[in-house]
Amino acid sequence: MAQPTLFLTGGNGMVGRNIRGSQHAGGWNIVSPSRADLDLTDGKAVAGFIKDLAPDLVVHSAGKVGGIAANMASPVQFLDDNLLIGRNVIMGAMRADVPKLINLASTCVYPREAENPLSEDQILEGRLEPTNEGYALAKIAALRLCEYIGRERPELQYKTLIPCNLFGKYDKFDPHNSHLIPAIIHKVHMAKRKSEPTVEIWGSGEARREFMYAEDLADFILEAAPKIDSLPALMNTGVGVDHSINDYYDTVAKVIGWTGEFTHDLSRPVGMNQKLCSTARQTQWGWQPPTSLEQGIEKTYAFYLTTPYADL
Repeated sequence: MAQPTLFLTGGNGMVGRNIRGSQHAGGWNIVSPSRADLDLTDGKAVAGFIKDLAPDLVVHSAGKVGGIAANMASPVQFLDDNLLIGRNVIMGAMRADVPKLINLASTCVYPREAENPLSEDQILEGRLEPTNEGYALAKIAALRLCEYIGRERPELQYKTLIPCNLFGKYDKFDPHNSHLIPAIIHKVHMAKRKSEPTVEIWGSGEARREFMYAEDLADFILEAAPKIDSLPALMNTGVGVDHSINDYYDTVAKVIGWTGEFTHDLSRPVGMNQKLCSTARQTQWGWQPPTSLEQGIEKTYAFYLTTPYADL
């Protein structure tokens, strides 16, 4: 019996590469063209590719992403590119009668002032964070499009997952554009290499964040795909608990074996005080990520040591 075919967008990103390397990937013929091979902003090209491939499942993890500065500098591009990408992939799949699609959103779809933990019914109940509003609007449009397709064509199972913050293998470790955990790993690793007695933390370190090991999300996507009809139309995926920035620094220091002291620069910006997702729907569905924070950091640090940034 032939393997089912999975069309994966964003296959060279952190989530995409973890999906391709997942323990469940062997059950699929994963097709993930590069940006040079398929421009997802080209609707005609995307529709033709999906029609010719006739995949059994689409996993949509692609998007134009960037930090606060990039989002604020180019809101037109972040809104337009992501609207096009989401619309082209989802509508291309629908018109080709692809039976299953998993769309990955982002917690930026939640209102800036939404009460924590963030639950799926809070979407569009308040103003978005202005620094990445364009990106968030495009992601909201994509998730709503999946919901509308499910209503009009219930034989098509088009579901959206909203992952919490992710970290893991294939993360960005470049200190100029890395996210929180890889940035901490690099800072503490360099402090140990150079025998530095202190590492600086921006702010008080009391702001709280929720992070999930990306490999767990990848495994879940492929594990859930055969049972996609039982997934809610919209579901947060996360660990359901958060930790302070100080906790993340302490855990990284423990894993790396650095025994210096942390200092705090209270003049630095720290962002939102908390961003924790409700995992009630996920728990009801019957899944919890298996990798602990310390285990995830250990695996991520082992991967980091294979990158050139460990030797800077």
